[in-house]
This record gives sequence, C-alpha cells and structure tokens, in this order.
Amino acid sequence: MPLIELKNLSKTYNTTAFPVQAVKNVNLQIKKQEFTAIVGPSGSGKTTLLNLIGGLDKPTGGSVFVEERDIATLKANELIDFRLHHIGFVFQAYNLIPVFTAKENVEFIMLLQGISKTIRDKKAVELLNAVGLGERIDSRPSQLSGGQQQRVAVARALASRPNFVLADEPTANLDSHTAESLLDLMEQLNKDYEMTFVFSTHDPRVIKRAHRVVTLEDGAIKFDVGGKN
Repeated sequence: MPLIELKNLSKTYNTTAFPVQAVKNVNLQIKKQEFTAIVGPSGSGKTTLLNLIGGLDKPTGGSVFVEERDIATLKANELIDFRLHHIGFVFQAYNLIPVFTAKENVEFIMLLQGISKTIRDKKAVELLNAVGLGERIDSRPSQLSGGQQQRVAVARALASRPNFVLADEPTANLDSHTAESLLDLMEQLNKDYEMTFVFSTHDPRVIKRAHRVVTLEDGAIKFDVGGKN
C-alpha cells in the first residue's frame, strides 16, 4: 500500500490574464521510507505539487491519498488537524518563530497537539540533540546560522511524529558544507527511523542522494527514475 498516492491530480490558477495549469493530471505513488526528489525548472509545478501533497493547496481536480484517505476532500479544520498530526514541513525560509528559542520552536507543534509539558520538554531536547544542536536549545533563530536554523526546522518537522516530511528547497540558502551536513542528517533519519522524505529541489546535491527522481515539465511528469537504493 502506498503511503502517498496522487490520482489524476491537477491544479489551475485563475490569474487576471489567463488560467495557468500548474499541475496536469499527475499520477504518482510514494511508498514508506522513500527518499524522493521532485525536480524540474522554475515554473514546472514542483512546489505546487508539494503543496498539494501537504494539503497547503487545494487541487482543481483529482485526489491526494495519504494512507488511503483523500485529504483533498477534507474540510478546512479537518485538514489543519490532519497536517498537524501526519505531515512534517521543512521550508526554504525556515519559518521559525523569531521570539521563540530553538527548544520552544520544536515544542510548538507538540503544544498544538496537546502533549504535556514534561513530554514536550524531553522530546524537544532529544530531537535537538539528534540534529546536533543540544548546546543551542536556548538560542533564538537570530543567534543561529542558516544551517542551524534549518536543523531546528528539521527537528520541528519530526516533533509531531509525522507519516512523512515534505522539504521545499531545504538546501537553497545553505553553503555547500552545511547543505551536505543537513543531507547526511536527513539520510540518517530516513535510515534509522524509516522516515519518508519528499523534496522539491533544484539542488544537484539533493538529486544525487535521492533514491528516486521525479522530473516535472510544464506541470506533468516527464521522467520517474529510481536512483540508488
């Protein structure tokens, strides 16, 4: 059974000039523990596709099944709850809360889930240790480098124990060494915790490490290639 299944998925944006079909009849299955890169030139639809998978955008047509549940049919409040408990997000811009410490940023998802403070504290420290930031738990985002902020974002994404993690250009703002270090971490999490990762990326470093590379062109899948396993 696939973890994620897209059936005839489409998304059209009605701009003031003319409609733009960003995603065109995409059919795709992603299994548990895959390390998949969705690639393509700017405007190919890869970020839109990632947003549809994550329930951040509604499709114009087709279905998005996560563990056999079509999230495209969920009401707004149901979708918010589903994302909170099932999907982790890592964004290019980090999206950390600036007035929160690293620990508080990781805890925030668990707070929304109603998890007790004792468990939140313990889990946040464990996750920050896992991403190599055990000594920076009380630092705010402004006190951290870009790579460190992205590691906090990864820890936060894992805090909800999601079914999978969606990462939109996670290495775009990082130098080469930091990007490789972050990818090492994600590969280790993929291996040790069977965590499923789906990337939207231009970065050849991510593409090289992906087990599978799905290439989009004009909103449609042009190639779907399994890489190293």
